[in-house]
Amino acid sequence: MKSVLITGCNRGIGLGLVKYLAEQPISPKYLFAACRNPEKAQVLQEIAERNKNVHILKLDVTDFERYDEAVKYVESVAQEEGLNLLMNNAGISSKFTRINLVKVEQMTGGFLTNATAPLMLTKAFLPLLKKAAQNNSSNPFGASRAAVVNFSSVLGSIAENSQGGFYPYRASKAALNAITRSMSVDLKSDGILVVSIHPGWVKTDMGGSNAPMNVEESVSSIMKTVASLNEKHTGTFIQYDGKELPW
Repeated sequence: MKSVLITGCNRGIGLGLVKYLAEQPISPKYLFAACRNPEKAQVLQEIAERNKNVHILKLDVTDFERYDEAVKYVESVAQEEGLNLLMNNAGISSKFTRINLVKVEQMTGGFLTNATAPLMLTKAFLPLLKKAAQNNSSNPFGASRAAVVNFSSVLGSIAENSQGGFYPYRASKAALNAITRSMSVDLKSDGILVVSIHPGWVKTDMGGSNAPMNVEESVSSIMKTVASLNEKHTGTFIQYDGKELPW
């Protein structure tokens, strides 16, 4: 993977992915770390200072009017190489919400960030993803050619929902899974793989301190799984270790 873009890199899994990839013996030539407020992302700034291939990109995924700027910046750095891997990691979650407590703003906010933004950001970067796919057409179908990884959640699985609640998060992640499936069909002929991935229940601000996995365990498993993706995985819903999950 010559070029990788990850959203939501100020903390949690996004920051962990940047750190993991930057420390690999063979790191991506261009590693774009996007976040809303780079000036407040001190750890990310330190990683970028130590690793010249890390490029911090100011990007609020819900600020759709600024997408063109982000695309132009990535293109100016990667130039003719395009973008091999887009990891739509940025997301939001509300607290456990029962039907008598759920609010309209929670629902619309969840859909905007967790479902609409990954779709529209992929659309914006599609020319660069197609360019990478064409440049690496001799590589196997997967992340070394061109791929989109949408960060979903097992809470978005309709089949696995036996506890109820979490309306904004569950519904928006289920919508993201539907988007993943449609994108996988639409982009397969362009040589672009698309998959939804559940990163596990991870100790982050969103996952909480009771989560069984730490960030390092999650991201190392995610990247090993991403590296192993092939044509049979496109349009599927998998977890960090590659196990397929029910829709």
